[in-house]
Amino acid sequence: MQRFGLLLACALTSLAAHATAPAAAATPAETTPTEAQRMQWFADAKFGIFIHFGIYAVDGIDESWSFYDGYVSYDHYMQQLKGFTAANYHPQAWADLIRASGARYAVLTTKHHDGVALWDTAQGLNVVKDTPAKRDLVGPFVQALRKDGVKVGLYFSLIDWSYPDYPGFTKTESRYDAKADPARWNRFVKYYQGQLKDLSQRYNPDLYWFDGDWEHSAEEWHAKQVREMLLARNPMAIINSRLAGYGDYATPEQGVPITPPPQKYWELCMTMNNSWGWQPNDHHFKSADQLIRILADTISMGGNLLLDIGPRADGTIPGQEVDTLKEIGRWTHKSAEAIYGTQAGIPRDYYAGASTLSKDGSTLYLFLDGRPNGPVLVKGLMNRVLHARVVGNGTTLDTQVVGKPYWSQVPGLLYITVPPATLDPEVTVLALTLDGPVRLFHDEVKPIESN
Repeated sequence: MQRFGLLLACALTSLAAHATAPAAAATPAETTPTEAQRMQWFADAKFGIFIHFGIYAVDGIDESWSFYDGYVSYDHYMQQLKGFTAANYHPQAWADLIRASGARYAVLTTKHHDGVALWDTAQGLNVVKDTPAKRDLVGPFVQALRKDGVKVGLYFSLIDWSYPDYPGFTKTESRYDAKADPARWNRFVKYYQGQLKDLSQRYNPDLYWFDGDWEHSAEEWHAKQVREMLLARNPMAIINSRLAGYGDYATPEQGVPITPPPQKYWELCMTMNNSWGWQPNDHHFKSADQLIRILADTISMGGNLLLDIGPRADGTIPGQEVDTLKEIGRWTHKSAEAIYGTQAGIPRDYYAGASTLSKDGSTLYLFLDGRPNGPVLVKGLMNRVLHARVVGNGTTLDTQVVGKPYWSQVPGLLYITVPPATLDPEVTVLALTLDGPVRLFHDEVKPIESN
């Protein structure tokens, strides 16, 4: 009875405590970010650096494709494993150079189609166990980028022409038919998804840059499941279009689009010369001036530029590429307000050049190539220009509206005088502060009926 009384007292005390204690606040359920929230940093970044780094730099030949297309034998290609040292690989110096260029994100090839990974994968070839480099090359670079405030992108090839359970091998040889041997294909899917899970857990990138999806369908790749797996780890991660239709943005390659792609978000990936990796015999380098103009063209259509560099097998970046990135950096830092966080500019029917708009649409940035023979012309601008200046030095510019009678609704021709001393060696940027969001004239010009 004494024991029963003690238990009853404890129970009553517990009930009283529960009756008087305030109810615990409900834990808010995690919300899935919207597409706009996930894509915001990417849309604002405008400029990134691509890095093709792998064993193909030993001989300076085409990455993976050189054996696939039969230019060299597979055995000859794989001999490069012995010469890949990364002896002078300094990831912090890479990250510092990328930041100095004005790039807001970088994408490193963690594994190309040849199957040689730059980190110590549990299965398959990697530089830690199969080359003299003997170390993880991904992790230190990821840390360096984050130290510099640069977003992390990791390239990953879905195809793996070296792995014995992958069907494809060369242009003329294949190992098996995936449809005829689904068990073997599923072993490969498990293998590549395991590598992706490893990348995700180790480095948690901001962006996944896939490649090689053309060899199989989305269903065969299990693309939907891959996307779900990666976003479960990091709901804010961004995925490029090369996951068989399960990506977030389009990836046109090499050729600058003539008109904007239909996708809301897109990125032009382009080499500095004609090669993705280091090739000592490829001297067809674009100048800093040409690349700055390409960047201006790209962002004027609302896209990003992902510009490639190709380090040597020892990890050094060729001097010409370093110098070009520094010169681009001079311009991007000077012109920052017209680049980052902007939106596509006005059509070229209105201004014969590249342009961007501030996020609120009330500042129009004009990119001026070369040295004009006279005042710069903008047509069809309905807004009043409150102030015109040169970006990067603050010089106030004279403007004049011609052909605008007070009684006409048709806007006149806006002329902007730019003193030669204010011109940039590459591309000069002008800023027009407008009286509100940009408004352009679209109506047909008709005969005068009343004035």
